[in-house]
Amino acid sequence: MCVCARVSSSSKEGFGSVEKVVLLTFLSAVILMAILGNLLVMVAVCRDRQLRKIKTNYFIVSLAFADLLVSVLVMPFGAIELVQDIWIYGEMFCLVRTSLDVLLTTVSIFHLCCISLDRYYAICCQPLVYRNKMTPLRIALMLGGCWVIPTFISFLPIMQGWNNIGIIDLERISKPRLGQDLHVIEKRKFNQNSNSTYCIFMVNKPYAITCSVVAFYIPFLLMVLAYYRIYVTAKEHAHQIQMLQRAGAPSEGRPQPADQHSTHRMRTETKAAKTLCIIMGCFCLCWAPFFVTNIVDPFIDYTVPGQVWTAFLWLGYINSGLNPFLYAFLNKSFRRAFLIILCCDDERYRRPSILGQAVPCSTTTINGSTHVLRDAVECGGQWESHCHPPATSSLVAAQPSDT
Repeated sequence: MCVCARVSSSSKEGFGSVEKVVLLTFLSAVILMAILGNLLVMVAVCRDRQLRKIKTNYFIVSLAFADLLVSVLVMPFGAIELVQDIWIYGEMFCLVRTSLDVLLTTVSIFHLCCISLDRYYAICCQPLVYRNKMTPLRIALMLGGCWVIPTFISFLPIMQGWNNIGIIDLERISKPRLGQDLHVIEKRKFNQNSNSTYCIFMVNKPYAITCSVVAFYIPFLLMVLAYYRIYVTAKEHAHQIQMLQRAGAPSEGRPQPADQHSTHRMRTETKAAKTLCIIMGCFCLCWAPFFVTNIVDPFIDYTVPGQVWTAFLWLGYINSGLNPFLYAFLNKSFRRAFLIILCCDDERYRRPSILGQAVPCSTTTINGSTHVLRDAVECGGQWESHCHPPATSSLVAAQPSDT
């Protein structure tokens, strides 16, 4: 997953035999982790009916598919180039591979932006507002936009060569003695010491700024704003629950399902938001160095070393394999689905039936409204809600573990 900058170039000296073995082992592990992990996410959602009911998971599956394409169509060729210290697939396939790199990275971050907006409407707005905003048609349009819009900053400009406009002239003007024989692109593409060629993707200043802003900085700003509002709402929810627990003498009368549902939704939506914040944070930590360097490099005459680009690029690629592990460790529903798949449908990990086993919940009245005080029982070392409203809410994202 690479956006608006060059594709990796190897070190001029190459690697020794031992270094190649170590590097190949590491890169193979990253690729295998990304392929198996993202396949697991997609299979889990397809097989688990409860996961399919959650709207956010449609974005998660589409994101996993984009990461899977990165690990199959982009990463292997970059690994071969890095280990062999040469690009052997020709100039046209270099452009195709670079376009896929830019496309799939932008697709990934657009998905994370959509997920943050979905969580914002689910947590910070009333349920009716969420249902009106996140209709099946709107979700389909958002998913389509995540895949179509990035083509206008990947395949279109790269195949037309718009990213190279001005680089040759600037090189000859700023460094005429060096630009007489080979301009800056050719120098980086061809290594005279080892007689090797590389797949290089260099960008001019307008392209670097435009693509980086569209593909990273604007979505990142939207995600920060959305998750800030979610954080503020989560703190308010936590404060409300704490007040209810302190006030908590059992009230008279039957508990009201609407209030039970509201309290349960507060807790589960807040935990789901924390999970998605961690996923977004990992993405930004993996890709921020690359995008910062991507904008800076054209303004310092393309002096960032190729080894730095390679390191930042593969740091971003690692993110393609991180999300499935984040789901497994932080999300109870996904963890259960993963265990069912990996353990060949072992009955121990199937979702227990709790119909007709609802546990009475204590409520109290504060300022004329009834609130739930106790809605959990311990099941197998996990705390799970057994105070069920008449219908299961589709607002609750895949529920993280309470541990």
